Amino acid sequence: MSNPSHPFADLIGLTITELQSGQSSAALCVTQDHLNPHGVVHGAVLYALADTGMGAAVHSTLSEGEICATIQITMNYFAAVREGSLRCDTVIMNRGKRVANLRSQVFLGDRLVASADGNFAIFKPNEA
Repeated sequence: MSNPSHPFADLIGLTITELQSGQSSAALCVTQDHLNPHGVVHGAVLYALADTGMGAAVHSTLSEGEICATIQITMNYFAAVREGSLRCDTVIMNRGKRVANLRSQVFLGDRLVASADGNFAIFKPNEA
């Protein structure tokens, strides 16, 4: 599945691989460009997987004219990643009229390497 008009995702090689109502999966193959000076994937890369996956999951539930935006994400890192393919699975835990709460889990193979909980605003741009 492509990332329509998502230049940042394209820049870091992030793709949305599955999208259903209220859930998504995103993937990224680690390259040298993703590493920090210690040879470990930068935390911002894992954060980007979660944030983008959350945005896609919320977007799949929006009505015409609505958009969404990150309010807050809390990220937990469990293991260093140096190489391989990352997968981020996201699900909406609760969706209200104006705020959605989500959970993302980032895996390296079968190993959970990070998780995130976040809240996204849901609104129409002309009402913002």
